[in-house]
Amino acid sequence: MHSKEIRSKQTFLRNEYNAYGKWNIPIVKKDQIDLANINLICYTDIKTNDIDENKQKGVHFFIDDYRMDGIYANPEHSIHRLEQYKFLLTPDYSLYVDMPKALQLNNVFRNRWCGANWQSKGLTVIPTVSWSDTASFDFCFDGIEHTSIVAVGLIGCKRNKTNFMRGYDAMLERISPEAIICLGSPFKEMRGNIISVDYLKSRRVNRYGR
Repeated sequence: MHSKEIRSKQTFLRNEYNAYGKWNIPIVKKDQIDLANINLICYTDIKTNDIDENKQKGVHFFIDDYRMDGIYANPEHSIHRLEQYKFLLTPDYSLYVDMPKALQLNNVFRNRWCGANWQSKGLTVIPTVSWSDTASFDFCFDGIEHTSIVAVGLIGCKRNKTNFMRGYDAMLERISPEAIICLGSPFKEMRGNIISVDYLKSRRVNRYGR
């Protein structure tokens, strides 16, 4: 079998990376970044041959799911743009309480698969963690190594603080993260080494500094 055929088969089966647990969620290995200088840029703002100031940022994916579909479906298409940035957060595919658990599980799989794929190409990756209700705790933390740096998003979570905090506390217990990159203003009840990033400041800087 030729290398192109092997890659095609792996993209179909999605089984080429080390996996964890009964759901075979791909593992995103623990990566290190400079926690003293965390700046983010949104995936929808990245450009081919971006300016140096933006290249020093990490790319976040706290956006609508449809904008990220191509990252998983056609991973080679975006890699040349993503690889120029300092690090990548894994895609924040949605986990809604009223979403069928099969779709939630698939979205966790897609999140981790993208991270494992990028790491296989030498990119620095920080896993984004999300959850819905307590039933999602059976799989939503899988594929993330203990004491990893992780990322969470607070956009839209203030309407359901109770569910968010329940999952956040479960994440601390399950992963014990070294640090939590938080896009948006954290709740005062959130524990841990939290690095807050202003959502508005995560917008791109163009060649004229705007």
